[in-house]
Amino acid sequence: MTLTPTELLQQTARSRRAVIAMSEGSDPRIVEGALAARDLGLADIILVGPRADILAALAPHGAVEGDRLAIHDPADSPLSADLSAAYLALRARKGADRAKADAAVRDPLVYAALLVREGHADGTVGGAVATTSDIVRAALQMIGKAPDAALVSSFFLMYPPAAASESARAMLYSDSGLVIDPSAEELASIAATSATSFRALMQDTPRIAMLSFSTKGSARHPAVDKVTTATALLRTAHPDLSVDGELQFDAAFVPAVGASKAPGSDVAGTANVMIFPNLDAGNIAYKITQRLGGYTAIGPVLQGLAKPANDLSRGCSASDVTEIIAVTALQSFEARA
Repeated sequence: MTLTPTELLQQTARSRRAVIAMSEGSDPRIVEGALAARDLGLADIILVGPRADILAALAPHGAVEGDRLAIHDPADSPLSADLSAAYLALRARKGADRAKADAAVRDPLVYAALLVREGHADGTVGGAVATTSDIVRAALQMIGKAPDAALVSSFFLMYPPAAASESARAMLYSDSGLVIDPSAEELASIAATSATSFRALMQDTPRIAMLSFSTKGSARHPAVDKVTTATALLRTAHPDLSVDGELQFDAAFVPAVGASKAPGSDVAGTANVMIFPNLDAGNIAYKITQRLGGYTAIGPVLQGLAKPANDLSRGCSASDVTEIIAVTALQSFEARA
């Protein structure tokens, strides 16, 4: 059975503990989830925000600063001057001056992202309070895209329930949270980046299905053409990847259907990386899989950044926070490699 990121990190990566900056360091869910991650040995934690508020949030847990837990208050942090200079270097062409840089660094989202950029942390997590657009904006502006990524996208890790049949499997769904209507070129890039994410977070070989409402020409439409073009682009750019498309979901997931609809395919019926043609399809699919199929959904996880930054749902639980810290730590190991 595929291990979750927390289980995988506990089993393989405790000796390489990452430092994860939590940009909403006084939120009770963030504090509880971050303390659990620290206690499990998943990561060292930096809680970012007003010191008094963070100390008040730590008090019910009997926790204090120290022992792999740091508090950074942007209002008085000794790093703020250096981070302000880094911000100014990044944003001067956009009209930033020193006063604007100093003000920007007092924003915990910006401060945490700059900690990652400047090497003081390996990744950052937020979104329990802030919106996805705020999280993504800070990550893009401060950390930036990875050199080999055409765009930043997102994915969900989908884990089957304990009572699922033996044929059930863990999967990656992308893009299910960010890119609304990718072009064929963008879809190919999302698939390539998703393969890297799957390999890092599932420790398994990706088998990529480029999904559509058509399988191997069963329907004709420009939307189908986009998926077939993306598949061809992906195969040309990454001949090492196992990929097929266009495939309907049943052809990608069910071995008997795959053998019938796409005979000879090495992906049909066994796919574990599901690439959706647009955000409508991806977002609806992950929620149906979660709510009707009983799968656990971890995400949205951002991919395509130079260093990890991840977004939480504003309805997240403390256990969600712990799991996304594990994901971010594993991503940081991949980025360093």
